[in-house]
Amino acid sequence: MITHVVVFWTDKPSGEAREKIAAGARELLTEVPGAMEFRSGVSVPSPRGVVDDSFAAAISMTFRDQAAADAYLAHPLHVRFVEECVKPYVRRFVVYDFGAP
Repeated sequence: MITHVVVFWTDKPSGEAREKIAAGARELLTEVPGAMEFRSGVSVPSPRGVVDDSFAAAISMTFRDQAAADAYLAHPLHVRFVEECVKPYVRRFVVYDFGAP
C-alpha cells in the first residue's frame, strides 16, 4: 500500500482558502478510482510545541499500489483539483508518500 499525504500552506492559515482546499478535495478526489481510503481537513491549533499547526489544510489517501497512485496523479479530477483548489490559494505544499505492507 502507498499512503499519499499532502500538506498545504496558504497566505492565511484560516479562512476561506483552507475550507476551499479541504472541501474541494472531498468533492473531487473521492471520485478518483483506486483510492482505498481518503481524508481531508484543516489544521487544528495546538499548544504543544512539537505540533506544527502552521499549515492550512491537508489530505491523506491510501492506494493499493504504486500503479494506482500514479494513475491518480494523471486523473482529470486530480488535475481539476490542482487547477481550481490548489493553484488559486496555495503558496506552498509538501508531499509525503510512504509504503506499508
